[in-house]
Amino acid sequence: MHQTVAMDIDRAVQSRIVKTLVAGQVLAGLGLGATVAVGAILAADLGGEALSGAAATSSTLGAAMVSIPLARLAQRWGRRPALALGAGVAAGGSLITVLAIGVAFFPLLILGFAMLGVGTAVGLQARFAATDVAAPEHRGRDLSLVVWSTTIGAVAGPNLIGPGEAVAQWLSLPTNTGSFVFAIAAQLAAMVLYLVALRPDPLVLAGNKPVEPAAAADAGIVRGRGPLIFAIAAIAISHAVMVSIMAMTPVHLVQQGASLTIVGFTISLHIAGMYSLSPVFGWASDRYGRIPTILLGQVFFAAAVLVVALGQLSNSAVTVGLVLLGLGWSASTVAGSALVADLSTGAMRLRIQGRSDTIMSLAGAVGGGFAGPILLVVGYAGLAWGAGVLVLVVAAAALMVWRIKPARPPEPLDATSGVQPAGRT
Repeated sequence: MHQTVAMDIDRAVQSRIVKTLVAGQVLAGLGLGATVAVGAILAADLGGEALSGAAATSSTLGAAMVSIPLARLAQRWGRRPALALGAGVAAGGSLITVLAIGVAFFPLLILGFAMLGVGTAVGLQARFAATDVAAPEHRGRDLSLVVWSTTIGAVAGPNLIGPGEAVAQWLSLPTNTGSFVFAIAAQLAAMVLYLVALRPDPLVLAGNKPVEPAAAADAGIVRGRGPLIFAIAAIAISHAVMVSIMAMTPVHLVQQGASLTIVGFTISLHIAGMYSLSPVFGWASDRYGRIPTILLGQVFFAAAVLVVALGQLSNSAVTVGLVLLGLGWSASTVAGSALVADLSTGAMRLRIQGRSDTIMSLAGAVGGGFAGPILLVVGYAGLAWGAGVLVLVVAAAALMVWRIKPARPPEPLDATSGVQPAGRT
């Protein structure tokens, strides 16, 4: 009976933690969605069209730079102060961006968007926070719910541009900066929410207890550096595949005569594919395993590559391909993140998660950075085929990891060294 009561308490605590993280992600998403949509416009106004992508790049690099420091802060003080501080920095980034437009100083704009990128890092850490005290059989589901909540902000945020301009006029702010007022309010609200509602702190509650493996996810997987490196690489490469194709799709569509309405519709459906079905992939990773779900993601990626490459002259085909691309990213990222959570524990847990987020952000920056030159040299179809090679690499590695059978029951990584205890294989 006492065990049943304890389990009910654990479920209630985890439910409250997940709800708080979801609410925080909705607020943060509203802020980021409202500002990223005008980032390229602001960068082009201050730095010229050649630097229009600098806002997105600096935001991505900002997320990469702070992922490990945020993880270390969480390891020392808990998730609550780390997430709250990150949201506060993102709010400060919005304020600095408004100031940069007011004084027409491009480097200050880049700094503002780098600070806005901290909000992205908070979102990445929040998905891992959902796994701190989650039951093993629901770890993927809880993580995916936090990922899914980004949908609300990603879809609603850009629609705040119009109302934002009215706010900017009312406050006598520069053109295209009204959205940042909403971002400041949303990020500050998220900061307060984390400080007040994220109690008990999930990481403090988890302590350094070993992570109980999820049976379906760990079947046939040997715990150690190899599978963990694969999990991190699968997340990073999948992110690079998604970003490289997605970033060049608007350019390709406009070059073949598509209207901005069609471009916006295509990207909106792509974002819906990225986030809307993430709970389904979280459930699948809990029920059927992390590796099979990562492989499912690569199947979606492969289908996206084929549709985009062979149907590049059709706007409808490109749109379908972008939806498949989003689904592939969702399945791979949710299952890969759950696998990272499965394979790390103790003192190394936060460090590994921070490194995973950093590598993921850097991979996205590299994918987006190289996509432009590749598009110029081999075209949109060539870019897709090149991304397809990366898909094959991840799929092959997944099959290799999945086929390795453990000689004894799997054990978690050692809490201090990050490898299996000496004398065990």
